[in-house]
This record gives sequence, structure tokens and C-alpha cells, in this order.
Amino acid sequence: MWGFGAVIITGSIVALVTPMNENGSIDELSLERLVEWHVESGTSAIVAVGTTGESATLDVDEHCQTIQRIVSYSAGRIPIIAGTGANATTEAIELTRGANRVGANACLLVTPYYNRPTQKGLYAHFEAVAKAVDCPQILYNVPSRTAVDMSNDIVLELASIDNIIGIKDATGDVERGSALLADSPEDFAVYSGDDSTAVDLILAGGHGNISVTANVIPKEMAKLIDLALAGDVERCNRLAREMSALNSALFQEANPIPIKWAMAQMGLIPPGIRLPLTTLADEFQQPLRNELKNFGVLI
Repeated sequence: MWGFGAVIITGSIVALVTPMNENGSIDELSLERLVEWHVESGTSAIVAVGTTGESATLDVDEHCQTIQRIVSYSAGRIPIIAGTGANATTEAIELTRGANRVGANACLLVTPYYNRPTQKGLYAHFEAVAKAVDCPQILYNVPSRTAVDMSNDIVLELASIDNIIGIKDATGDVERGSALLADSPEDFAVYSGDDSTAVDLILAGGHGNISVTANVIPKEMAKLIDLALAGDVERCNRLAREMSALNSALFQEANPIPIKWAMAQMGLIPPGIRLPLTTLADEFQQPLRNELKNFGVLI
């Protein structure tokens, strides 16, 4: 079953950070507070332990426990999409089974990174996970991070598998996303995974935005995506322009470095981040601080 009932989730979906203490341990209290904040702020769903949640540096037990905690904290009030991708198909199956077992509404699976599989290999990987675990699954294509790019043709082939119900397109290529929307089944969800181009993809027919920026301005992002889904071009473009500089500032270094620094400045989380990632470089801090002040989330 997909989302709440059989309804496709639409709107602003936060790619949630995993709060960590300075020693790298997971801060469960901050995690619970973040879930509550997003429920109150009108966020449509939460992605737990995706790229922004530092999935690459959590071991399997931590990964599954964090998903379980987020599901528990949400208490059925907001859909939880669990990040369960891996570059080993067996590990992706293990993580997806774990997320399904603890009650995640769907799973988000990134293309296998580093291995650089062929298009045939990508199809076989996602098909294997879909066959092994009977839960709704969303593909995730982000070639800038994985060194592999999944073609629209393969996405459309995978869309014919019953429990593969959507894709997070983080290419930033709106023309390509529009072509995918034109050819995909009506019940196949196409989400933007790129804050800077999300409005354009949604106006072309996309279903929502899996957002990094929503970690710091969830109400504003929810409003923006709702306006885009309603086809209010003038108002959503105006708000998107206002967010543009903040989006840029949040990607001055690799995600989630800037977003975790920003959230620590706002007092939402401790300043912890796991190696090999380090805290935001000094030269990027003031520009990001200025943009946070512009939105009134820092004094």
C-alpha cells in the first residue's frame, strides 16, 4: 500500500538530516523534535536516512534503528519514506526489508554508487529489490553523486513493476524530467530532487519535491510546492526567486555539510557530522548566515 491508503504522496517532502553529537553519536532527542516540527509545519512526508541523512556513514544497525525511531516518532501522522539504497543489491534488500518491517510507508533506493553498473545492471538491481520486498519503492537517480545515470528508458521499464511507484529525479534536467512525465504511467510519481529546479518540474506535471532546503524553512517550502501543484505560476515563481540564494548557499559544499551547519546555527541540532565530511568552511559561513537571516530563522 502506497502512502496513506492508495494515494500518491504529493507536496514538500523533507530529506531529513540525522542529528549527531560532536562525537558522531546520533542525537535521538533532536531527531524526535525534528519529526514533530515537520508534522507541525505542513511537510507532506519525511525521507529518513537518505543522502542528507548521512546514510553512507551509518552502519546497518544504525540505519535501521534510525528509520524505526522516525516511524515511531511520527506515530502515523506523516508518511515516512525510508532511504534503503546501497551499492550492493543484497544490502539494499536487507535495508528495504528492515524498513518495511518497522512500518515505513515506502522506500527510496538510490542507484548503486561507485560500481558504475550498466543500464542492464541497474534494471536487474531494482527488479531484484522489488521482487524481494513487497513494499512501495521509489527509484532515486542522482548521477552527480553516484557516477551512474539511469536512462528514462530503464525508468519506464521499471515503472511496469507493480511496487516501483515513482522516482526522485535529482538530475536538475527539467526537459528530461518532462519527457519522463509524458511517457510514464499516470500512477507513477515523479519527484524533483533538486531544490533549484523543483518548481519547473512540478509545473510540468511533477508530484512534489524531496527537499534539502525544507530542513530549515519547512513552512515556506510547503507553501511553494503547494502553489506549484496548484498551477499558481506567478506566486510560486515569485517565492522560488526569493529562495534561490538560500538554495545556492546550501550547496556551497557537499550536502549535508551546509544544511547541518545551518541547522546547528538555528539551534535545531548539535554540530555533529561524520567523517569524511567536515564542518562548513569559514568562507561559506557568512553568506549562508545572511540568507538564513533573510528568512528570519536567524537573528
